[in-house]
Amino acid sequence: MQIVDAQIHTWGVGLPSNASHWQVTHFTPEEAVALMDEGGVDAAVIHPPGWDPNSTEMAFKAVGDYPGRFAIMGSLPLDKPESRDRIAAWRGQPGMLGLRYTFLHDPARQRLHDGEYDWLFAAAEKAGVPIACLATDSLRYLGVVAARHPGLRLTIDHLGGRGGLTTLKDHAAMTHIPDLVALAKYPNIAVKATGAPGYSAEAYPYPIMQGYLRRIYDAFGPHRMFWGTDISKMPCSWRQCVTMFTEDAPWLAAADKKLVMGAALRAWWGWD
Repeated sequence: MQIVDAQIHTWGVGLPSNASHWQVTHFTPEEAVALMDEGGVDAAVIHPPGWDPNSTEMAFKAVGDYPGRFAIMGSLPLDKPESRDRIAAWRGQPGMLGLRYTFLHDPARQRLHDGEYDWLFAAAEKAGVPIACLATDSLRYLGVVAARHPGLRLTIDHLGGRGGLTTLKDHAAMTHIPDLVALAKYPNIAVKATGAPGYSAEAYPYPIMQGYLRRIYDAFGPHRMFWGTDISKMPCSWRQCVTMFTEDAPWLAAADKKLVMGAALRAWWGWD
């Protein structure tokens, strides 16, 4: 079984702007590979963070330096007209799988709801470019997007929650779950099961979070639920993030572990 992490950040300079991340000035692909080997993780998708202006360049270098171990979910500035012309060839870049955006705060959230980004979804659908979103307060609207663009593969980040942008834990952090599982009716929406330990105030294996993971699994199935960590925010080791699913998740059928732990993500995002 190949284990693929759906989301990590790597950077070479600067402190993370999100205080929930390790407050260190670098977490390079070389450092990540060492921890991945220790934790039994075969590959990971890098989401270049904004606090390091060279993080995308670093991610491309990682793709070349460690063949088969890294891919990228990048981004284009949505306020620049020239971005529209780049989407058609976006996946032609080495290791590039798709686009990822955060719509948690205004003005980005309001612009999403006002339809100002409809061009993005239409262009990505036409070009076969998957999009991942962190958009807790916009889950219902993403259902509208999915219905309008049935050929677009959308992925909801961090169990649909706010990831490290909330200090709420356990049940208080998961009040959005009804809106999330309602999206399962759209076959072009999937969920990243990333960062679950970070939402918990409990000890490993995080029983309350296991219950929410089970609800997502039951709704979306193993082909649309992707394991991952966002490791630089986790309160536990990479190995524990793995075994939380592979050894201590009674809700996850043995036959489905290969899908949830990597195969489904590769298929959804087209990572050969």
